[in-house]
Amino acid sequence: MDKSYKRHIAKSITWRIIGTIDTILLSWLISGDPYTGMQIGLAEVVTKMLFYYVHERIWFKIRAGVTKNGDSKKRHIAKTVTWRVVGTIDTMILAWLISGDPMIGLQVGAAEVVTKMILYYFHERAWYKIDFGLEKRRREKRET
Repeated sequence: MDKSYKRHIAKSITWRIIGTIDTILLSWLISGDPYTGMQIGLAEVVTKMLFYYVHERIWFKIRAGVTKNGDSKKRHIAKTVTWRVVGTIDTMILAWLISGDPMIGLQVGAAEVVTKMILYYFHERAWYKIDFGLEKRRREKRET
């Protein structure tokens, strides 16, 4: 059985924790209201986990940028950029709807582009070092 689903669920959860904390803090700082920051951060938990899981499954299937040894910083950068586009659009819409102010949505989205890309890149690199859900890679390591 393909255990990559468990890996992608685990990655979704760890990333969502990091991403939600970042969104809450940015939304609070930009809106000036901790309650608004909390509402925006919690609202995106559901949407982001769903979008992130789909994003992971797509990237797993297309295998773009996978090198012979499996490592590819270019792949991680490409995943970072594609995820950030999806994530920023989602956050901007949620921040606008919750705050009632389109400028807050734009400002939160703009700030997030920087913070989330940095955080996501390091999240990807950390998960690359973890074998959880990658039976093939685990077997290859045992055989060498």
